[in-house]
Amino acid sequence: MTGSRLRICGAEVLGQGLADVRIVDGRIVEIAPGLAAMPEESVLDADGGALLPGLHDHHLHLFAWAAADASTACGPADVADESALARALVAARRDERGWVRGVDYHESVAGDLDAARIDAWRADVPVRIQHRTGSLWVLNGEALREIGVGETRGPNEPAGVERNAAGRPSGRIFRADAWLRERIGGTATWPDLSAVGQRLACFGVSGVTDATPSNGPEEVEALMRARVRGEFVQRVSWMGGAALSALSTREAAPWWKLVLDERTLDTVETLAARISRAHAAGRPVAVHCVERAALFVLCAAFSDAGVRAGDRVEHASVAPPEAVEALARLGVAVVTQPGFLRTRGDAYLRDVEAQDQPWLYRCAGFDAAGVPLGGSTDAPYGPADPWLAMQAAVDRRTAGGQVVASAEALTPERALALFTTHPMQAGGPQRRLSAGLAADLCLLDVPWERARDRLDAADVRATFIDGAQVFDAHTS
Repeated sequence: MTGSRLRICGAEVLGQGLADVRIVDGRIVEIAPGLAAMPEESVLDADGGALLPGLHDHHLHLFAWAAADASTACGPADVADESALARALVAARRDERGWVRGVDYHESVAGDLDAARIDAWRADVPVRIQHRTGSLWVLNGEALREIGVGETRGPNEPAGVERNAAGRPSGRIFRADAWLRERIGGTATWPDLSAVGQRLACFGVSGVTDATPSNGPEEVEALMRARVRGEFVQRVSWMGGAALSALSTREAAPWWKLVLDERTLDTVETLAARISRAHAAGRPVAVHCVERAALFVLCAAFSDAGVRAGDRVEHASVAPPEAVEALARLGVAVVTQPGFLRTRGDAYLRDVEAQDQPWLYRCAGFDAAGVPLGGSTDAPYGPADPWLAMQAAVDRRTAGGQVVASAEALTPERALALFTTHPMQAGGPQRRLSAGLAADLCLLDVPWERARDRLDAADVRATFIDGAQVFDAHTS
């Protein structure tokens, strides 16, 4: 559907029954049954399908996702053991810089990696393998030589470059993506986002928040160029580091992304000072926080630094009742990724301490305490399909069929609401279709009463952004 006027006929508008929806110049102007035709108006018969607000994924990583699609899979979903990993690396194609890039590694495949182990499989070209958490890269010897990491620590080498007791590099580099990309020479070009945008559109996603902590003005400029070129059609909000403060305006202050690294966990005082610095720059914080101990430190730091509107916790993967109560008192939102229950839940049940398993990726518990809760996929580190995340929030089932913390299950309507709040208000009021709003829409092939029973992306018929149809299942 193209053009400035569109009428979607016979759609199920939640809370309003069957109705027609008229869109003019990218905005909804009327919602009512039996709207009369207007001149030069395109018409789409919804045939009773549910018409929803376009979904918003509140936390993912666009360029990492695009790069992962062009990388060698090294995780348990694709390679089962050490011999399979070795075969994958030998067969891997090199990128334009001559590197092999592996992604999604987990220790269940072949244990802990270092440069020597990768060299045993492939030493002829530079190789880097990313852990599935996104927090660690492991490089082989040739890759270390390429980026200039030698026998002694250089003056500008980040603390994340791990060295052994003798001072030699192990090949393991923690949370130093921007530095590593610069050393490889990857800042001049950016991965094409076309395929990522198309996949998001087929899920009914009209907007995303890029949660990459290393985002700066160059990354934001690259995202905006992709939108201007039409390479990436979704609306984008973002978070990043100190350099983004220059982009803050009265209307939009991008989140200051803070990462709590469980290996070198900040003290309460240090973390409070980091939060206060962001607030002083007029920016809310989004804090990556996974482990139980880190969440308690974060709650204490918020108590000391104070809370600004928009402050949020990313993941809160293990959230005991005391921490949930503290977050509720503080008024800090949580952005969760229930899709991990599906893809990693069996490993969680095997590896996470029994006392913490009831608090894994909580949903209903946050709701009951009054903690604002938003949903996301964390793609490419989690499954990119928000409907799968909704399913997991409802049934709490792992890939192996086990149930994780059944008391945390949500209704299908509440699971949908995780992805239909305002981009800047994860966990805020659910967006509803009404006249005057931008026509960012997700049309299903079936009524909600049928869709709610399966929460399946296959039910998405069409996606609209600013009234323009960017996905049509009937022609794709």
